[in-house]
Amino acid sequence: MTATATAPAATAPAEDETKPLEAFRNLQAPYDWEDVETLTYQEGGNTFKGVSRKLLFDERAQQDNHVRYFEVQPGGWSTFGHHWHTHEVIIYRGSGTVLVGSELRHVKEGDLVYIGPDEWHQLAATDGVTFGFICIIRTEHGKTILPTQEDLDKIYAEHPELKGHIFA
Repeated sequence: MTATATAPAATAPAEDETKPLEAFRNLQAPYDWEDVETLTYQEGGNTFKGVSRKLLFDERAQQDNHVRYFEVQPGGWSTFGHHWHTHEVIIYRGSGTVLVGSELRHVKEGDLVYIGPDEWHQLAATDGVTFGFICIIRTEHGKTILPTQEDLDKIYAEHPELKGHIFA
């Protein structure tokens, strides 16, 4: 069910990579940290609904990963797609559904999700509450590959139970 993607060029560096990373950044309000901006989820906007992201740690943390916080508003969803890199996800707020490969699961605060390379995936706020999660990815990560109609037809032929659960 997964297609293979090649590793694309790295994404752009953090907006202010010259500013040193502070040792402490306080929680100012629920799910809102000091010196952490809310960013555009993805350019384009027609493959997702009600999603925001915050970059908590970038290359200034001197690691080979980014730690990001996403919020999906009730009834919203992330882009359905895949890419060559992995995701490690910690459900931090609320609950919803996550599709990884052909497995659709209800998840809640505290649950962990691993999304392997080139696995189709999507996270959705299906429970009428804001769904927040921390996502860890490589610093050098690829762009999401969207499904073609042929991909969707194949997924639905192999897994008809997913009809109505993929927002694409």
